[in-house]
Amino acid sequence: MSKNAPAIGMGARLFTGYSILIGLVGAALAYQGGQLAAVGGSWYYLLAGFALLLAGVLMAVGRRAGFWLFGATLAATIVWALAEVGLNGWALIPRLAWISVLGLVLLPLWKGARQRLAPMSRRGYALVAGVLPVLGAALILGPLLFPTNVELAQAGTAADMQPFSRTTVPSPDGNVGASHDASNWTAYAGSNLSNHYTAGDQITPENVKGLKVAWEFHTGDLKPADSKLGYAFQNTPLKVGELLYVCTPTQKVIAVDAATGQERWRFDPRTNEKAMAGVAATTCRGVSYYQAPQATGECASRIFWPMVDGRLGALDAQTGKLCEGFGDHGYVDLNKGTGNTKPGFVGPTSPPVVMRGVVIQPTGQVRDGQERDAPSGVVRAYDAITGELRWAWDLGNPAITAEPPEGQTYTRSTPNVWSLMAADDELGLVYLPTGNAAGDFFGKERTAAEEEYTAALVAVDAVTGKERWHFRTVNHDLWDYDIGPQPNLVDWPMPDGSRRPAVIQATKSGQVFVLDRATGEPIMPVQQIAVPQGTDHGDWTAATQPVSPGMPNTVGPPSKDYETLKESDAWGITPFDQLACRIQFKQLRYEGMFTPPSLQGSLSYAGNHGGINWGGVAVDLQRGIMVMNSNRLPYTEHVYPREVMNEMGVVSVFNGKSKVKGYMAQEGLAYGARKEPWMSPLNTPCIAPPWGYISGVDLRTQEVIWRRPLGTGYDQGPMGIPSRMKFELGTPNNSGSLVTAGGLTFIGASLDNFLRGFDTRTGKLVWETRVPAGPQAAPMSYTVDGKQYIVAAIGGHDRMDTKAGDSVIAWTLDDGAAARH
Repeated sequence: MSKNAPAIGMGARLFTGYSILIGLVGAALAYQGGQLAAVGGSWYYLLAGFALLLAGVLMAVGRRAGFWLFGATLAATIVWALAEVGLNGWALIPRLAWISVLGLVLLPLWKGARQRLAPMSRRGYALVAGVLPVLGAALILGPLLFPTNVELAQAGTAADMQPFSRTTVPSPDGNVGASHDASNWTAYAGSNLSNHYTAGDQITPENVKGLKVAWEFHTGDLKPADSKLGYAFQNTPLKVGELLYVCTPTQKVIAVDAATGQERWRFDPRTNEKAMAGVAATTCRGVSYYQAPQATGECASRIFWPMVDGRLGALDAQTGKLCEGFGDHGYVDLNKGTGNTKPGFVGPTSPPVVMRGVVIQPTGQVRDGQERDAPSGVVRAYDAITGELRWAWDLGNPAITAEPPEGQTYTRSTPNVWSLMAADDELGLVYLPTGNAAGDFFGKERTAAEEEYTAALVAVDAVTGKERWHFRTVNHDLWDYDIGPQPNLVDWPMPDGSRRPAVIQATKSGQVFVLDRATGEPIMPVQQIAVPQGTDHGDWTAATQPVSPGMPNTVGPPSKDYETLKESDAWGITPFDQLACRIQFKQLRYEGMFTPPSLQGSLSYAGNHGGINWGGVAVDLQRGIMVMNSNRLPYTEHVYPREVMNEMGVVSVFNGKSKVKGYMAQEGLAYGARKEPWMSPLNTPCIAPPWGYISGVDLRTQEVIWRRPLGTGYDQGPMGIPSRMKFELGTPNNSGSLVTAGGLTFIGASLDNFLRGFDTRTGKLVWETRVPAGPQAAPMSYTVDGKQYIVAAIGGHDRMDTKAGDSVIAWTLDDGAAARH
C-alpha cells in the first residue's frame, strides 16, 4: 500500500463484507430462480438474483454502479411485487421483506460506503438505503394493520324478520334428543336437528364483555408422558336436567353439576390401548341421552357412547353405573359381523342417534388408506333398553337387515359413517353422511355399490333401517372427500312463502348442498360441471362433478366464486421457501378443482381437510344466518406403484411398522398413496394467509354477508415457533361453532389458544379469552336458575400440534351484566 493511500477503516470493511453478502444472496436467488425458469415459471427471480450478484460484486470493489444497480433492483422488485399480488401484505412478505431489510441495513453503513464509493451523494444513498426500503416495509405493514380480509356486515334487517326456522320438531315418542330449549343441550349439536343453536338469549353482543369463568373442571385424562397415542379432546358435552355429561379422549364418561362443575360420577370403560393406538387420534366427540317412556328407577334414563375398540355402552344417567340389561352386561360389540379382528381398524368416535326407541350406531371410522380388504361400514340400530339388534343397513347387500348368515360378514370395505349424524324425529328419518370405500386414492376396483354410496348423504327409516333416498356429493371420489360435516336440518323458505323441511349438507369438497329432507330432491339447484380428465396410472375419472352454484362454496375464501390457484399464489416466509413452493407448483399437476391424484403429484384444492370438516355449520334459527368455519389449505396427493411402496417398506399400520412415515399403504391395491398439506421447507403453507375463515351466510338470499380470517399465529409459527403476534392471519381449523338467540357466535377451532365471540349479524369480534389449551371442540350452552352458560372442552389435538389439556370451562355473565340484560 502506498504511504499516501488512505487507510481502510472498520466502516469500509463492514460495507465491503456486507456487499459480499448481498452478492451471495443474489447468487442463491439466481440459482433457485434458474430452477423456476427451467420448469416454466417466472423469470423475475433469476434476473433479480443476477442483478444483486453483480451489484454486490461491484460494491465490494468500490464501484458506485453496484449501489445504483442494487437500488434499481429494489425499486423494480417493489413494482413487480405490486403487479403480481397487489396490496396483499401477507403475499408481499416474501417478495419485499428480505430486500427491504437488505436495504435498511445499508443505512448505518453510510460512512463506510462513502469511503468505498466516494464520491457518494447523501441524498442518493438515503433514497436507496432509506426511502425505498421503508416504502417496501410500509407496503407490507399497511395491509396487515388495516386488513382487507376482514369484511364485516352492517347490522341488517334479518333480526327483525320472522324466525327463519322452527327450533323444535314434534316427536311421537317424546324423544329427549328431538329438540331442546334454552335450559338443555340434548344431543351433540343441541338436538337431533344439529343446528349448533341455543334459544338462550341472556348473553348479547352488548354485554358479552361481562363473561367470566364460572367454573373449570379437569377430567384428569391427560396423555401420559411416555405414551405414543394421539390424543384429541373434541368433545361437546350434553346437558339434561342438572347434569353435564363429558366424554374424554380415552372414552371415560363423567357427569358434573351443570351449575358448579362439581363431579357427580365417572365411568372408565378401560378402552383397549391397542385400539386407541390404531386409530389416527383417540377421541370421543360426544355421548347420547335416552329417557325410557313411563320408566322409573335404575337406567330409566341412560347415556350411550361408543368406544374406539368397537363397543357401544350404556350407563345410568344419574349414577354412572353400567346398564347390565343392555347387550352383554352393558355393552354391545360393534365388531360383530364386520369381519374386524385388528384393534383400531374400526374406531367409532362420534355419538349415536337415539330416536324411536333405538340407538343408531355406525361401525364408525374405518382407518383410511391401509388395506383394501377392510371391515364393513355397516350401520346398525339397537333396542335402547335391551341392546338387541333391530336392523342393519348394509349398502353392499341391502337384503341383510339383521345379523349376517353364520360364517359370513356384512359387506366388507364399504363406505363407512365416521362423522356425526342428524335426525328428523317428526319424519322418522336419520341422515347418514358416508365416507369412502377402502382405498381412498385409487378407485379403479370399487364395486358399483361403493361408487354409488361413496361421499353420499343417505336417509334411512329409523324404525326399519330401509333407505328412503340418497344423494352423492362426489363422483368417483379420488380425493378422500368423504362427508365429514354433520347434516343440518332447517325449514327452508320457498319463493311462494311456504317452508320446506330441508337438510343443509356442507362438504370437504367445498360445496354446500340444500336438499329436501323427505325426498332428497335438491332445493337449491345442483349442476354437473366438467372437470379435469385422465390419470397417469390407469385409474379413471368421472366426466363431471356436482356443484351447488346458488350457495356459497369454500374452495378458497367463502363466496360463490371458486378460487383457482396460480404460480404467483405460492408463498413462503422468505423468497427461498417461496421459490421452493413456486417450483413445486410448476412440477405438480393442477388444473383447478378435482385435479386427480397422479404419479407426478397433484395439487388438491379445496384439499383433503376441506373445505368444511366434521365441525359442520351452525344456523341461527332466529336470524337465518349460517355460520361456516372453513379451511383454505391445498394438499399434495401422489400415488405410487405397489413395487415402489414395497421398496420403501410401506405396510399397513396393522401389519407392522413402515420404514418410512407419511405414506398410505392401500394394501391389496395396485397403488399406494401419500397426501399431506402443501407446505414450504419452513413448514408454513405454500399459499399466503388466510388459511382459515369464519363467515356468515344469509340463508334467505344465499349470500355471504361477512367473512374474516379465523385464528392467529400467536401460539404457532414458522418451524413451530410461536409468533406471539395477534395478526388475524387465519389458521387451519378443526371443530365447529355455537350460535345463540342472543345474536352471538362462539368458536375456538383455530391453532391458537383463544375462544372467541362474534356478532352473528355483522361478524364483529366482540369477545376473546385466552384458554389453557387448544380449543378443538365445539362449544355448547344452557341455562341454570336463569343464568346462561357457555361451555367448551379445552384439551387440544395432537395431530394439529395444539397444546394438550383436560379442561372443561364454563363462562357466564357477572351478576351486574346479567341484571342489565
